[in-house]
Amino acid sequence: MLSEQSVPVVRATLPAVGAAIGEIADLFYTKLFADRPELLRDLFNRGNQANGQQRQALAGSIAAFAGMLLERPDERPDAMLARIAGKHASLGITSEQYKLVHRHLFAAIAEVLGDAVTPEVAEAWDEVYWLMAGALIARESRLYQEAGVADGEVWQRMEIAARRRETADVVSYVLRRADGRPAGPFRPGQYVSVQVRLPDGARQIRQYSLSAAPGSDAWRISVKRQSDGAGPEGEVSSWLHEHAHPGDLLTVSLPFGDLVLDEAGDGPLLLASAGIGGTPMLSVLGHLTGTGRARQVLVAHADRSPADHAHREELRELAGENPHARLSLWYEREADGAATGRMDIGSLDLPEDVTAYLCGPLPFMKAVRADLLRRGVPAQRIHYEVFGPDLWLGQDAPAGGPVPSPAH
Repeated sequence: MLSEQSVPVVRATLPAVGAAIGEIADLFYTKLFADRPELLRDLFNRGNQANGQQRQALAGSIAAFAGMLLERPDERPDAMLARIAGKHASLGITSEQYKLVHRHLFAAIAEVLGDAVTPEVAEAWDEVYWLMAGALIARESRLYQEAGVADGEVWQRMEIAARRRETADVVSYVLRRADGRPAGPFRPGQYVSVQVRLPDGARQIRQYSLSAAPGSDAWRISVKRQSDGAGPEGEVSSWLHEHAHPGDLLTVSLPFGDLVLDEAGDGPLLLASAGIGGTPMLSVLGHLTGTGRARQVLVAHADRSPADHAHREELRELAGENPHARLSLWYEREADGAATGRMDIGSLDLPEDVTAYLCGPLPFMKAVRADLLRRGVPAQRIHYEVFGPDLWLGQDAPAGGPVPSPAH
């Protein structure tokens, strides 16, 4: 909660800060990378920097969080903070990096707004930053403690035990620890970060959902190739497709992420996904089926065609083995017995107390969420996963998004 003296200052200056936040974000990254060029090379997603999505996400998150402090001072944005903290933990972010970001962010604010940044204004926005940063630092520290590691010590070497081509642009990898120990437990729906050293010497990091149920000595990820590798976008997925083979070693983080199955609940579930967003849902369904949980689950997946649907037969088999599961499929073309076109949530018979999990392209998730809200599903029972900068926050606050830190 903002202090009494900061509330009127932030309220009065939020329009000016919001109007200039894009320029502030641009200058912030310019200053940060001039000071620490290795961050762009080894931590930040170069593709998201090149296409501007990171700057949009940063701008939206600052304005949205400040607005939330003003309009909902008694609420804790738990969903938003949990999403960000999970991403930060998977990258090994520590509290020291928040200090670095603070220095360059406030230098950018002062330079863009000039004389408008009085000591009173600077102090009020400093409070906004550290309220959010402090909450995230605490959450990330708890995540590290739960994982049994020191802050930021999340990386391990893993061997590719098997590789399988699922579709023309999706390859799955089975990963085992290089030291021979079991890969370790995880919660259905979590993801890991994978870092690779690219030909130009950069160490780039991307997140991939664990696409099989927990309980095995190994993990599995499914990697969709995002581009032809000619530019920054998709450079990690392209490298993995071209160079990662059984016997090779990868540097992989411990599992994190907040789009996870609530094991304590027993109410009905909707698992709605599109494209490669089906991978965390496959883990959740596999867990429910394998453990014999008597929990109603509606599985809804949309894809371009049956040939583009990664793990299609595995999904069908898991749903068929689970007497409490019902599977609905949509394909934009070549329906092969499934529905044709885009997912139609209105055609599903949803229980009143359903909890929904969404994963897929942002326009898909926004459309499905809107349909669910119109059907009376409370917003707090609709959960989603976004990989890369969460551009939803600035458009639909306070749905979630990244904090101004070097985590994304």
